[in-house]
Formats: sequence, structure tokens, C-alpha cells
Amino acid sequence: MYRFLLSLRWAVIVLVAAVLVPTMIKLGFWQYHRHEARVARNDLVARNLGSAPVAFDSLSAPGWSVPTGELWRTVTATGSYDTAHEVVIRGRTEPGGSTIGYFVVTPLVLADGKGSVLVNRGWVESAADAASIPDVPAPPSGEVTVTGRLRADETYASLGVKNRGGLPERMYKVINTAEQAKYANSTVLGGYLELSSSRPAAGPSPELLAEPGHSDIGPHMAYAIQWWLFTSLIPIGLVVMARREAGQHASERTAESGELVGATS
Repeated sequence: MYRFLLSLRWAVIVLVAAVLVPTMIKLGFWQYHRHEARVARNDLVARNLGSAPVAFDSLSAPGWSVPTGELWRTVTATGSYDTAHEVVIRGRTEPGGSTIGYFVVTPLVLADGKGSVLVNRGWVESAADAASIPDVPAPPSGEVTVTGRLRADETYASLGVKNRGGLPERMYKVINTAEQAKYANSTVLGGYLELSSSRPAAGPSPELLAEPGHSDIGPHMAYAIQWWLFTSLIPIGLVVMARREAGQHASERTAESGELVGATS
């Protein structure tokens, strides 16, 4: 009754199923691991955003790479802005929107003399053309205390952009302390501060960046379950197909038997 399962056609069907099952299982686990990573990231962000502020220079030093566990930690720094070496970072999206503009990064020379901290003061609109530096509101003069979120240096590789050079002076593609230390010819501490507030408060200023979201876990768990459900349907589908084909063969044999009986009667 089921000898048709030994046919070449069914051998191909079973082979395809044998490939699809482990592939779909792996895709399900890939989405599950993405879910776990998203949950861990949300926990880290929530924990560090709610942490007590610490001095930026108590964590960082020149050439320091921000550990994953310190990302988004609340940090403070006191000093004066070095507007002579302020730069803009091109190709950045407006907070909560889709308009492309620039981040404004200004070194803050620390009052304790340990060097400078890069401060991302926020977002501004683009100028009339891509080769022009946009209008940037000046930061407060004199000594200021800034509070913000600890961020890691950006690299061209991490952002997936190419360093083709040729940009106007004071215009960059990444926020990178090594580049800025070279540009300012000064000591710059690793990592940078994403500004949330300053004291005294600034007047007109770039648009501050919002805190990162940390409540949405994304669709990855749902996708994982879908892949695993699809996997379970494959053997069920094979059984249904085999039984249906077996029934068709049985019906054909019954019809053939009836025709033979009719022919001999």
C-alpha cells in the first residue's frame, strides 16, 4: 500500500524535509537568542540609567574602551567647553524623527586637569549643502557641570561606514576619541558623554537626544515560536501527503478491479 514511498519523487520530498527541519530549528534558536540578547540589553540599559551618577574621569582614561557593562551609565563631568575644537558628526537622524542632520560634539576640558571629555550636545539640522558646517548654538561659557549617559567610541567598522576622507574641517562621520585627540592635539578620555542636562542650564542648544528605549522586547520570541511551529508541521504534512496518496492508489486499484470484473462478466 505504501510502496510508492520508495519512489524517486518521495525520496526527493523526504530529502527536502530532512534539510528543512534542522534549518528551521536553527532559525528558531537564532531568533530566540536575539530575544535573549534584547532582554539582556534592556536590563542593562534600565539598570545603568537608574544608577547613581559617577564622575566620568573616575571610570575613564586616555585610550580606555567602555566595557559593555558600563554602557549607558549615568556620568558627570565638570570643566569648560573647548569650542575651538568642536566638531559635527554627519549623517545622524533627528531624535524621534527621520530628518538627517548632525550631532554636535564639543570637548569639555576637565577642571581637575586630567584631560578632556567628548560631550555629544545633541542634534542640529543640516546646512544648505553637505560641505557646509551647520549653525550650532554655543555652549555655556565658563565652568559647567554636565550629566549624561556613558557611550563607547564609535568606529567606522561598528557603524558600517567607510572612511573615504575629504570631509571639510570639523566634520566627521564617527565619534571617536582617538580622532578627536589628534584633531585637538590634546588628551581625550576614552568614551564620550551623551548630554542629558547641564548646570548652569544652557540657553539655545542642540536638540538633546532621548534616553534609549528599554521596554520593547521586539518580535524575536514570536518569530522563534513560528519557526518551531513550521518545523512541527513538516512531519505532519508528510504523513498527510502519504495517507492521501495511499488512498488515491487504493481508489485506483478498486476502480481497476471493478473494470476487470465488468469486463469478464
